Amino acid sequence: MVSSQDITKLISVIKSISRYNFTDYSEKSFQRRVEKILIDNRMNITALTEKIKSNKDFLEKVVKDITVNTTELFRDPEIWVTLKHRILPKYKNNKSIFIWHSGCSSGQEVYSMLIMLNEMGLFEKAKVFSTDINTNMLESAKKGVFRYRFNLGYFDNFDKVLKENPYNIDEVFDVPYSKYVDIDKAKDTITMKQFLRDKPVYRKHDLVNDKNIFYSKFDIIFCRNVIIYFNNALQNKVIELFSNNLYKDGYLILGAHESILGPIANSFERTKGLYKKKSF
Repeated sequence: MVSSQDITKLISVIKSISRYNFTDYSEKSFQRRVEKILIDNRMNITALTEKIKSNKDFLEKVVKDITVNTTELFRDPEIWVTLKHRILPKYKNNKSIFIWHSGCSSGQEVYSMLIMLNEMGLFEKAKVFSTDINTNMLESAKKGVFRYRFNLGYFDNFDKVLKENPYNIDEVFDVPYSKYVDIDKAKDTITMKQFLRDKPVYRKHDLVNDKNIFYSKFDIIFCRNVIIYFNNALQNKVIELFSNNLYKDGYLILGAHESILGPIANSFERTKGLYKKKSF
């Protein structure tokens, strides 16, 4: 079992030898990740700390292991249904739509959005930017190749979002999976079509230290199931970053179990689980 003192010391060491700062991460979440790293590497906290000090490559590996998050196609379908029927139609007359996927992980959320944009005739208008602190995740997202059996169940989400209309149950759309993915059951792979893979701009970005690196404001910002790993102070800092870089009436989309707390909440109104930036 790793103690609070061990965690504090480890965070201090990482901060002193790199630009990574985990001070405001949720202690319990951070501790769970560190304990898994210790088990995977068969070492104790002292050995881990010493190796981090002496080996920069190992430090980067530890940071990547700490920041690995999971994602899936059309996660929480009700959010995507709201986007499709209540939010995205507002942008049909825009010349462009700027979208930032912050903490994009392995990219399934990015591809979900691209597929939806294409179905709605908004694909060409969209400028899509995707970031993560974990470069392994960014490389995975760029490749757009995922395990078939692991993701098979998520095609139910695809159907709920793209083939059905909850506001008109008699309306059914024929959207074949083959329009967007190549499935190879023998190799256990799902590969996103090339035109989807070519669309996003991917960059490494650290929400703790970095500002907006794209020199653009955004109509929609996704940051789903990321701030749940931060303490309240860091959550508020990150939400303020997003608020400052959203257009008025732009939307911030968080995870189903995440919310905006504190004074910064006054900058948004909640709309069907999404957060709309107020016009003052």
